[in-house]
Amino acid sequence: MEIVLAQIVNGFSLGSIYVLLVTGFNLMLLVARIIQFAYPQFVVLSMYASWAVLESTNNIFLAALAAIISSIILNLLSEPIFRRINNRENVDINASFVASMGLSMIIVEIMSHSINNGFPVSFPDYWGGKNLFSFGYINLGRGEFYALTGGIILVAIFFYLLYHTHYGRVFRAIAESRKTAKQVGLAVLKSSILSYLVAGILGGIIAILFSMLLGSASPWLGESVALKVLAVSITAGLGNLKGGLYVGLSLGILESLAVGFLAGSWANVIAFVLMLIVVLTKPEGLFGAAIE
Repeated sequence: MEIVLAQIVNGFSLGSIYVLLVTGFNLMLLVARIIQFAYPQFVVLSMYASWAVLESTNNIFLAALAAIISSIILNLLSEPIFRRINNRENVDINASFVASMGLSMIIVEIMSHSINNGFPVSFPDYWGGKNLFSFGYINLGRGEFYALTGGIILVAIFFYLLYHTHYGRVFRAIAESRKTAKQVGLAVLKSSILSYLVAGILGGIIAILFSMLLGSASPWLGESVALKVLAVSITAGLGNLKGGLYVGLSLGILESLAVGFLAGSWANVIAFVLMLIVVLTKPEGLFGAAIE
């Protein structure tokens, strides 16, 4: 029983990261009208930025700041690309998916050839590797604690901003109908750019929490995570923020249990098995798609 509880605790920490990634992904989908497959790659590259600063300065504050600034810059730099795609007449939203895949490949090439000679990077123990609590098989490391608590706090803040502030109402209005939002005088372009900024800040914090949880990063981490984020979003329902929360947490727990009790690499295929079942039985997702 202790082993099960230990895996569930680890699963909640991992699931919190998935929830944050899916939230950023869905924000881009709803407000900017793009399928941002490269978003997890931006997060991983921001992890590399924090690692580089840690290596040169050993300053935790500067490393965290580097991750956030890097993520903001990457997201804002991608905005003109997707805006140009979306401004064309009769452009399907899938065009942004193709463009983001191209960005994803470029980032992987940069990390695999130009940073640390292509080898994975490791973060020092003081960054998040120490244990805070141990009871039998249950070990709660600092990385797991920060990922879990940080994920809960960030999601709570995000949903508060989305449903109880002016900009949150604007975001939801644009997600409901861009055409109507323009007709009533809402600043659609400004709000779209703001969504990139919010996604960038969120991505930087995810990079910090993810690096603390894993203790390492590799050029191919983002690709694996991106596929899972896409699978979670489709399983929950494209653009469904609340559904992404439930499915993201569930995936983290299921993956953690699979690692503890199943041989092989079943943890890596659970998301896609779930997605396949849902697509075949309920194509709009478990909670209904918020975007067509």
